[in-house]
Amino acid sequence: MASTQFSSIRAAPVQSVQELIKEPIPAVPQPFILDDPQPPILSASTPLPQLPTIDMKHLIMSETAGSELEKLHSTCKEWGFFQLVNHGVSSSFMEKLKSEIGEFYKLPLEERMKYKMRPGDVEGYGLSPIRSEDQKLDWGDRFYMTTNPIHTRKPYLLPELPPSLRFCLIIIIIFFFFFFFFFFQLYICFLL
Repeated sequence: MASTQFSSIRAAPVQSVQELIKEPIPAVPQPFILDDPQPPILSASTPLPQLPTIDMKHLIMSETAGSELEKLHSTCKEWGFFQLVNHGVSSSFMEKLKSEIGEFYKLPLEERMKYKMRPGDVEGYGLSPIRSEDQKLDWGDRFYMTTNPIHTRKPYLLPELPPSLRFCLIIIIIFFFFFFFFFFQLYICFLL
């Protein structure tokens, strides 16, 4: 069974940035301050690279499937991620998921801490894991959870989430399972 545990990960100096800023603070804590910020890689005059887009409709239409599959293959190799469009998930459902995630972050700290990262793990709620003494922290809380393969899921995360958020996440997990199953089948046919 794959594990996301790392022995060198330590707990953050604070539990939650949201809680830290509820009261005025005299200064930003040192772990959140970049000592020597790097200049931006891109200037205002440099156009941003275009995020690769894969069109699900083109993948399922036989006359365009081959070229879209080639595009997907090269995008995965060169970028490692992409935006999937025309996937069939309604914008209202995506808004519902976004709303449920927002509601999770509005829960009282005690409730959010039920899903906290456990010692040596990277999954759960909290600040980014600390791997070194001089590591700078993100100014924000996060929730990270592995959903597939199923045997790698943490039993204290998905099954224990608030029911409406859990339902939305399960729908998305099922959708992407079928998408990647379909993609794998299509890719095998393409290679043959």
